[in-house]
Amino acid sequence: MLYPLFFQPIYKSTIWGGRKLESYFKRQIPDGNIAESWDISCHKKGMSIIKNGNLKGKTLEEAIKIYKKEILGDKHEYFPLLVKLIDANDKLSVQVHPDDEYAKKIENQFGKTEMWYVIDAKKDAKIIYGLKKGTTKENFKKAILKGNVEDFLNFVNVEKGDVIFIPSGTVHAILDELLLLEIQQNSDVTYRIYDWNRVDKDGKKRELHLDKALDVINYNFEGKVIKPKFKDFQNFKKAKAVCSKYFNVEIIKIEKEFKDVTRNSFIIFTAVEGEGKLIKNEEYQIKAGDSFLIPACLCDFKIEGNLTVLKTTV
Repeated sequence: MLYPLFFQPIYKSTIWGGRKLESYFKRQIPDGNIAESWDISCHKKGMSIIKNGNLKGKTLEEAIKIYKKEILGDKHEYFPLLVKLIDANDKLSVQVHPDDEYAKKIENQFGKTEMWYVIDAKKDAKIIYGLKKGTTKENFKKAILKGNVEDFLNFVNVEKGDVIFIPSGTVHAILDELLLLEIQQNSDVTYRIYDWNRVDKDGKKRELHLDKALDVINYNFEGKVIKPKFKDFQNFKKAKAVCSKYFNVEIIKIEKEFKDVTRNSFIIFTAVEGEGKLIKNEEYQIKAGDSFLIPACLCDFKIEGNLTVLKTTV
């Protein structure tokens, strides 16, 4: 019999990471600059391991091989998403991701469309979100070669609670002192355009991928930071965040309880604030920073408490 699945976090260390996953969520994390926690992943570069119930110790991939239809439902042949927390203590590289067609042809992977939810941010925090109007492949390439890339980047202010949707082809970067939830396609293809002239501990600059990046950039992209608008329901408030071909995300502020049902597909929840419990045959405690997967076969369930969760469906 299947049940809600919780997973062991997979931590990633980089030069731009920090310690906020420890201080903000009270987690025990490895030493060093911890940049990412892959919380639900079925990717070869980080495979989630189940930490509860009869499937404890098995990877998500192994569980899907045993219970494919029960977990995924009839709509999916593979697990399509990757859910992670990002602690940007320093700014990330300026980068872009390819779409499915390009990524499958060149990288033998899926493309990468993603979204961010701002869990916490310093005052006047910024991201890079697209290019300035009038940027072309030709003048952007010249800017890269001359070292004046920043003149063409669109810097945007963000604050706690904001949502940013990043379709493949969008030039973007998380800047410093931001804590984010990222929901994305199950892919790890990233093309770096610019890395602020940083060097690693060995004095080497990180690899850039300029030719591929220039090929896949959407030079006409114009996006706006989403300020979610909540509607009142009995015992909770709900706002639509993102609706796309790859994932749909809603933000739910639970004030007492929230009842839901699977519809022939799995559901992922991530708690970003507060605490409560998930009830399906038994009780599962939930606190801020927790992500869990409701298998497609479980049908009805409810969440009780005072907490904010992001609900992701495909």
